[in-house]
Amino acid sequence: MRTVVIGATGHIGSYLVPRLIALGHEVVALSRGERAPYKPWPASGSLERVRLDRAEEEARGAFGARIAALEPDIVVDLICFQPESCRQLVEALEGRVQHFLHCGTIWVHGPAELVPTLESAPRRPYGAYGVGKAAIEAYLLERARLGGFAATVLHPGHIVGPGWAPVNPAGNLDLGVFERLANGRRLGLPGRGLATLHHVHADDVAAAFELAILNWSVAVGESFHVVSPQAVTLQGYAREVARWFGREAELAFLPWEAWRAQVDEGDAAVTLDHVGRSPNASIEKARHLLGYTPRGTFEAVKEAVDWLVEKGGIRVEG
Repeated sequence: MRTVVIGATGHIGSYLVPRLIALGHEVVALSRGERAPYKPWPASGSLERVRLDRAEEEARGAFGARIAALEPDIVVDLICFQPESCRQLVEALEGRVQHFLHCGTIWVHGPAELVPTLESAPRRPYGAYGVGKAAIEAYLLERARLGGFAATVLHPGHIVGPGWAPVNPAGNLDLGVFERLANGRRLGLPGRGLATLHHVHADDVAAAFELAILNWSVAVGESFHVVSPQAVTLQGYAREVARWFGREAELAFLPWEAWRAQVDEGDAAVTLDHVGRSPNASIEKARHLLGYTPRGTFEAVKEAVDWLVEKGGIRVEG
């Protein structure tokens, strides 16, 4: 198979490309060429690197044609966020590819009514990111089920792994939250700390794309949640992080307005995005149909935290 990976040097692509090479695929790794992959790629195997700026090509109406000209059997699109971007690509690939895989997000769901949330739950997204991804999902699944375009959509949660900061126990990206827990200082959390987050290791998402390709017959026309086996509460997450450093977490639970007054305005906005949704997604469909078996939340996050400690991004005293 000749497989084009769009966004190949990002979080997921860094792990997916070597998996596809190991399967014997002829891989075309497409990116803007501005950074190296998070995970080094093997020197052996069939790998072609293509530098392409998606935004520029889409503005000229040429992106879909550029991908079609690569003559792929499979296309994995990891960086599509607007329905029009998806339509331009799909229309150029119609009748020319065997499988098209799109990276969605569990934010296609708004606040959950029943948990864990199933893929069949009604879509009530909010915010440009979730709304756009939900529209892409609806478009692709309609094209697959009614128009014969072989599409699959995978919905990851908060992606973690070595090389970048994970969403922390306060629901934002402030590394100081990890430092407070590592060094035994009090950490304030909004509410009772019972809002949930749902992480997933980037390699587990890559594994899900691989499984969807290998299980083409059951994957086409379907969407799948690809997250860790369980969501985690803010306070449960905080207590576990503290234990990694031999500490007991000292937590203060604050009303939202009191908590927001103590943190950076940008961090508060990110937290609100996360706790407002409190994702808790089921993976039973992916487990049953694809054989998806991800690592646990804490195992995935700890790998990222250990990397940050090693690189000095999280400072541990004493």
